Amino acid sequence: MFILVGILILIGLGFNVLGAISLYRFPDVYTRLHGATKCTTFGTLFTMFAVAVYSFGRLVMTGEARFGVLIIHSAIAAFVLLVTNATGAHALARAAHRSGILPAGAVVDRLEEYDEIRNKREEAKA
Repeated sequence: MFILVGILILIGLGFNVLGAISLYRFPDVYTRLHGATKCTTFGTLFTMFAVAVYSFGRLVMTGEARFGVLIIHSAIAAFVLLVTNATGAHALARAAHRSGILPAGAVVDRLEEYDEIRNKREEAKA
């Protein structure tokens, strides 16, 4: 059990380090956001999974209910992380686009075209 927990923590650490490296290596805000969000999400999920595995092992060995509660808390935190991390990254990318920051090497901006069409529809309704 301890070997599995150690491996899971090392995998989580590896993903978190890759996320930190992506902030320095990627060229623009969108790819940096992608790298940081994906890597930290997986890194944190592996770390939470390590906590759940350790807690399950302790629950089986000792029978103490507090380890069961820790497993439930880890599962809830993982769910919240999955929802909020993706939503937050989307909101930051959308705000960057609306601020006029374009992706590196962008040729066509389909989102800008969509925004123009939507604005024309809203003006026609008013």
